[in-house]
Parts: sequence; structure tokens; C-alpha cells
Amino acid sequence: MDFQQSLLAAAQTGSFPARRFLALFLPTWPTDYLKRHDLQLKAPLALYERIKGGLRLAAIDAEAAARGLRVGQNLADARAMVPELTVREIDRPLLEAVFADFADWHSNASPLVSVMQNVAGFGDLVLDITGVAHLFGGERAMLRLLLTRLRELGYTVSGAIAPTIGAAWGVSHFARSQVVEPAELETILDALPVNALRLSEAQVAGLSQMGLKTIGQLRPRERKPLQARFGISLLDRLDQAYGQIEERMSPRLPVAERYAERRFADPIGLMDDVLMTTHDLAIQLGIRLEAEGLGGQAFHLFLYRVDHKVMALSVNSARLTRDPEHITKLFSNRSERLEGEYDASFGIDMIRLAVSSVAELDAVQLGAFSHQGVAEDLDQLNDRMSSRLGSLAVLKTQMVASHIPERAARLVPVLVANDHGGNGMRPDLMRPLRLLPVPEPVAINAEVPHGLPASMIWRRDNYRLLKASGPERLGAEWWRTGQRLQLVPPEPPRKDEPPPYIPKLPLFDADAVTRDYYMVEDAEGRRFWIYRQGFHRDDEPASWYLHGVFS
Repeated sequence: MDFQQSLLAAAQTGSFPARRFLALFLPTWPTDYLKRHDLQLKAPLALYERIKGGLRLAAIDAEAAARGLRVGQNLADARAMVPELTVREIDRPLLEAVFADFADWHSNASPLVSVMQNVAGFGDLVLDITGVAHLFGGERAMLRLLLTRLRELGYTVSGAIAPTIGAAWGVSHFARSQVVEPAELETILDALPVNALRLSEAQVAGLSQMGLKTIGQLRPRERKPLQARFGISLLDRLDQAYGQIEERMSPRLPVAERYAERRFADPIGLMDDVLMTTHDLAIQLGIRLEAEGLGGQAFHLFLYRVDHKVMALSVNSARLTRDPEHITKLFSNRSERLEGEYDASFGIDMIRLAVSSVAELDAVQLGAFSHQGVAEDLDQLNDRMSSRLGSLAVLKTQMVASHIPERAARLVPVLVANDHGGNGMRPDLMRPLRLLPVPEPVAINAEVPHGLPASMIWRRDNYRLLKASGPERLGAEWWRTGQRLQLVPPEPPRKDEPPPYIPKLPLFDADAVTRDYYMVEDAEGRRFWIYRQGFHRDDEPASWYLHGVFS
């Protein structure tokens, strides 16, 4: 039974489990990460940053702390105390980005993982483990597993499990790693220092001046005087720690309601093995979706590497599906575009396949001698081509409710195409097979100014016109003034996709698009679609344009 099945069983019985949170504290994360990344760095190591024109320590490793150094200390004083100190300037954006990936890797333990940004950009993680601890043999075994694997990677870490985020954070920072049961929450929290409430330095200093060293000394005090002096944030932190008000976390990754996963005793590395496992997971996911009468359009594959990194791969389907073969082919085609980007490093120890954008999908009864409908085969072909070539490489014509010819249709990705825009189209109107993106000017000779065309000069070639019909007058859409025609919607492409072709067409001018269209045929049987723009005047003759070719 996994996380989703546990919640479903709880909903059916009406007994939801109490919330449980696991906090991980990595006090020397920046230096531990850099030493793992660059083996030339040796302890003691300290990172500095510029603060108000001075150089001060921003992070230190365990050996530097043992030598008496502290965060915030002047760099010159630190070098005087420890002459062999190795120093580097801190790169906070890099460390925050790497720690975010590090947090995503922990989603193999719980789908709800968050970086505690209100404390620092790196160093503190919280996991909502409600309903998942039994998958690891219980809470104590789960905490032991997470701490052990991080310590084996070379990180200094402590952790705690508690009924509230505040309690788990406080215990992980100021007590030994342990599991806090609801009955002992107050006893353990009362013994912690006031720093365990995630207060500001000014608030901690003010409480120390009042002689309040522990949370147990703070809790019985009158709330109104505390609020007046320290603000409402002090009371909020106090109530959150004891569970009197709810504190919500912001998960790093969107939570997929339905997924299947597999853990490996020995890590795998070949893409063929990944695709074989994906097929097995697609079968499991398809069975679950079929049991619920659902189908999905977006599928996500998460590859958890041994070196605490996550590779994510996503594919989309034009229509709802739960066919394992089709889902596997989408990922197989998508993997071909990775080329040299795929790197299993030291191996992959877990794979998760999730589905989103789900909706009801009824079962389909197939005929005795038929396998699938033609429309479904075409949609699956479009899905596979889009997965292999990119979503913007496979386009489909979508009709638009407009009587201006160049605005009556546009190209959209087949994965998002729909037929809602063409409700105002008239199928009885004759339109050319080929419509030029930009109408090209032509020279027309007619017997009378408003008569049928008799000859045409287009691209320096003369065409003698034998037949003509028209005119069909198309008026201006005045509400579109100042807009530019777009053949392809301007969606930003992904890094591995080329930008779509979007010609720079002229702006729409409502005063200049009253047109009289004619269908003409020359002596060789070629038919053209031309139009006269504006009206013929003695001082300014009308302009003629070729807009399309029928055959």
C-alpha cells in the first residue's frame, strides 16, 4: 500500500492519520557540498561574503567550528586564529539551486518535500511523511535510513519527526535526532531554547534580557504584552510549534495523485533498463487508471540517481489514454532526443512514473476484426512524432472564427489543437488550396474600372484571363486594428527545441481591407484568387493583389 492508497483507505473509513513531519538539518551543507564537488578542497574550510564593505564568514565546516571559528566572524580574525584555513567566496545562487535539486531527490521518500525558505535558502528540509513511514518499516527506521544515507555521502546531518513542522525543526536543531510522539510534544518543546521557535535575532535578544531562556519559560507568560513587544510573529511561531494553529508547507514538486514506482536493490544505468522499467510501471499505472475509469494526458518520469540528483522526463498525449504500450513509446521517442544529456552517473536506485491532467475515460469495446479507430491511430502517431521531434515541430491547422482569409486558420501544436475556434466558418465558401502568407501585388487590366479582370501580370509573367467570377466583398474587422497576424502561436520553445517560424507580417489596418475577391482562370486552366482593395477613383486607382492559387 503506497501513499495514495493509504489516503484512499483513510477517506473510506473516515479516519485520517495525524500529520507527521520529518525535518532534516544540514548545518555545514555549503562546505560539505563544495568538498564533495572539488576534492582538492581540504578542511578547515570557510566561505566568506562581503557585508557592509567587510569580509565576514558566511559558512564553515565542522573542523573550522571545532577550531573556534563562527559564522559572522571577520575573515582577517579567522585567518589569524587558523592560519591554514582554506577560504572561498560564497556563491549563494549556486548553492540554493543545488540544494533545490537535493531537496527534489528526497521525493523518493515522500512526495511532499519543501525547502524551508523562511530560515535560509539551503540547509533545512521538511518532508510530510503522513501515511508513508510504514513503507520504510516505521518512523524510526525511516529517520535512520535518511540520516544514514546522507552521512554516507559525507554530509553532517541531524533530523527529527514530530507532529508539527515547528517542533520537527526545533528538535533537529537543538536536540538529538529522535521521533517525537504527540504525547511527549510539550515536554520536549518546553526544554528547548527559545531559538528553536525560528525567531529573529532581535526577538531572541529581547527574550534573553527578560530572562526567558527556554520555550517552557515563555509559554505561560501573558500573550498581549509579548505581542506588544515582539510582534504577532512570536505568538504564531509558538502556536505553530505546539500545533494550535496549522503551518502549511510549499512542496517543491507538484504532487501527482497517481503514480507507480520501483526501487532497485542494485542501481541501474542503461537507458534500455530504464525503458523496460517504465513499461512495467505504465502497466501498473494503467491498471489503476482503468479501475478508476480515468485516463491521463501528461505523464512524468522521475529517475532518482544515487548521487542525490533527479532527472525528470515529461511527455504529453493529444487525447486521454491509459495504454501502457503508447505511454512507453512516448518516453522511448522522447529519450532519443536526449542524446548525450542522459547521464546515470553512479546509477539509478528508484524510478517513479506519475500521471497528471486526468479525466474520465470510459472503456471502449472493440469489434471482432478491428483493433483501434483511425482517429485514435492518427492521434497516437502525432503523439509519437511530437515526443521525438518536439511539440512545436508537429502542427495542425485550427480554424478561427474570422471572415478575413489570412485570419481564418492558424497552425497550433497537435497536442493542444481543438476545434472550438471555427464555429463561425462557412464550409460552402470556395477557398483556394494554397493561400499566400502575404498577398502579392499584381497588375490587372479590365474592360471597365469595375469590370471583370481580362489579364494579369504577376512576378513579371503575363496571364491572359479567360474566365472570372465575382466579386465577393469582404469587409474590415475594425476591432482588430493594430494586431499582427500570427501563423504560429508565440509559445516559448524549450531549450532543446528550435524556435518556430513566425513571419513578421504587417499590422492589420481596418481602413484598408475592404476587398472584392474574384476567382479567375487563365488560358492554361490555372485558377487564381485575386482581390481589389479599396474603390476605384479617378485620382487614385484601386490596388490589386493575388491571395491564393486553387490548383
